[in-house]
Amino acid sequence: MIRLGLRLSLSSGREAVARLALIVVGVAAGVAVLLATLSLFNAFQATGDRPCWECATGSAPSGWALDATADGALWSYREDFYAGRTIKRLDAAALGTRAPVVPGLSRMPGPGQYYASPALAGLLDSAPREELAARFPGTRAGLIGDAALSGPDELVVVVGRTPYEVAALPGARQVDMVDAEPALDDSADVYRFGFGVAAVGLIVPLLVLVGTATRLAAARRETRFAAIRLVGATTRQINVLATVDAALGALAGALTGLAIFQLVQPAVAGVRVTGARFFPDLVAPHAWQYAAVLGGVPVVAAGAALWSLRRVRISPLGVARKTAASPPRAWRVIPLLAGLGMFAGPVYRNGKPDELLAVVALALIMVGLMLAGPWLTMVAARLTARFTRGGATLLAARRLAADPKTAFRSVSGLVLAVFIGTTMAALVPAVVAGQQKVAGGTLNDVLGATFERPGVSGLSPRAATELLARLRAHPGVEVLPIYARADIERVPPGPDGPPPAPYVVECAGLALFPVLGRCPLSIDSGSTHAVAGNFARIVGADNPLTVDKLLPLAGPDSPPASIDGLDLAAVMITTPDTATLERLRTLLAGYTIEAPMTFAEVAQVRADLYTRAENIALAMVGLTLVAGACGLVVAAGGGLVERRQPFTLLRLAGTPTRILAAVVLLESTLPLVLAAALAAVAGFGVAEPLIDALAMKSASTAMPGPVYFASLGGGLAASLLVILTTLPMLRRMTTPDNARFE
Repeated sequence: MIRLGLRLSLSSGREAVARLALIVVGVAAGVAVLLATLSLFNAFQATGDRPCWECATGSAPSGWALDATADGALWSYREDFYAGRTIKRLDAAALGTRAPVVPGLSRMPGPGQYYASPALAGLLDSAPREELAARFPGTRAGLIGDAALSGPDELVVVVGRTPYEVAALPGARQVDMVDAEPALDDSADVYRFGFGVAAVGLIVPLLVLVGTATRLAAARRETRFAAIRLVGATTRQINVLATVDAALGALAGALTGLAIFQLVQPAVAGVRVTGARFFPDLVAPHAWQYAAVLGGVPVVAAGAALWSLRRVRISPLGVARKTAASPPRAWRVIPLLAGLGMFAGPVYRNGKPDELLAVVALALIMVGLMLAGPWLTMVAARLTARFTRGGATLLAARRLAADPKTAFRSVSGLVLAVFIGTTMAALVPAVVAGQQKVAGGTLNDVLGATFERPGVSGLSPRAATELLARLRAHPGVEVLPIYARADIERVPPGPDGPPPAPYVVECAGLALFPVLGRCPLSIDSGSTHAVAGNFARIVGADNPLTVDKLLPLAGPDSPPASIDGLDLAAVMITTPDTATLERLRTLLAGYTIEAPMTFAEVAQVRADLYTRAENIALAMVGLTLVAGACGLVVAAGGGLVERRQPFTLLRLAGTPTRILAAVVLLESTLPLVLAAALAAVAGFGVAEPLIDALAMKSASTAMPGPVYFASLGGGLAASLLVILTTLPMLRRMTTPDNARFE
């Protein structure tokens, strides 16, 4: 029976060859997409599992006093910024012969030397020295190897210092060894969630694609297998024939997909899932994943083929006596409406989401989308048939209404992808817009630097005077010094965290930043008078959304104060020139623990995390649309093969070919557009209550970005263009000469 199955698949004429070719194309596209997704996830996992030299441990905590008898090394790790990009900086000094070495280096740099990553080395060579290279004393001793980096674009520098120089740096600690464990990165959970969502969104359409491909011309095959049963074949023999037929095409498609993936792998390695590229050698599936795909796809295909022949197993004459399938009922929309209703109501009780209810509601929506699709397709088709006047539209609508389940099946894989992508695309812009809306945008370009650290309230008056003079020496620079009031005892932390510490600002400086407040009218703002205010979160704010809640920070009730003898806690600086801003950042880097950042950069750091998660979801939508387009081609081609006889007879009766082409296009377009619209509406229905629950109503009008519309609209347009490629086959298959063979 296996030999007979191979012969039937390969030697049954042009129709069998065409069907096999369509199966191979559909399965190959799905396998290539699946391997690309697995490759990116493997690269992400391998990058996240690298040893965390940034969080190296030691026997002495931060603030350790230099001990000449100590071994190991002194490290001071911090992050710097240049042109919106993060630079990982490590200042290190060996204390003995057992000093730890950063992975990727054969030895640590000595005093007066530094190692840079290849990307940073290129940046140092191109940027003016006073803007970047002046931050790293000494000469470049070499490049940092891949073992210390998360990707080829990462900016890292390791600066060699003397022990006394490192001990004087903020946050210096003694390090005995480099951790072998990966870093505990909170953003990794966001990316894993994104990949998990992508997996859920991709597996369903890929399974649909494989199933659709292997069910091509199912009616014709059922008729053939029923005839074989009539001449004495058993159910088991029919199962063998169907399995061989489906597995052959699926295996050939899997091998073809593997070959296609090898061709596109360099392009996949350039995808910036987390905002940066992975190392190309990491972007590859594991051996067991190759084996699972090559073995699993034929099994799935064989299962789909056997399921499609369940009527033939019941009775050899069952195919000739087909009865109309029962139409889908209206109850199918109940889970979808229930899930959306839960998101609009009980999920966000008291402004906080109930995690259990949220999971239940999300599951109901996903299941409801799949259940409601056929019923909505039937309703849309019936309405179209009732109000249409064109013959092509009437034919397409009647066929869709007769079998909406089959019509929706070919696009059902798109529903979850578009739903998840729309939810992310609607939510993330609102979050990003809220992050970037700092005090109405007036503080976005303000550079902030803080000099406070544990045990030290800031720069001494002498050092502060020197620094302020150097800052104001740059043309066009405006500076607001913020002083710490050491004469007021700090209040102990409460249950909600420590209260903001009291600070003092000069009225003349405050006048440059009116959004922060103003001095009382009784105080001359042009004099050297000052007022006290709560400026704790202005500089070094980790969330720009909190800035608006604290403004104004000074007002008519602010008490007068004096800056005499006070330490400089922070400064706020504005300059219209980007190059000057980088020079000022380089100057301030020698005084601060945290890298000086503008409020726009602070917002961007937080927004990037959400944007990258959105990019994963949108990449998943794009890949799913590719799989969906292939599924539509396969379904359209299979439909033409199955309906060659009625289409040929329609042409003989005088029906123009353009009418038949319009029927094919409408049968594919209506379910596709309906599925995308249904999923998009559900996605917005989930995102809007979440935006309101997170108190982001001011940003709730933010629309999805152009990437979303390009992914969705471009994918739909590409799907329709792909369907057009089946129309030449329609003309050839329905020529009048074919009628004598029917």
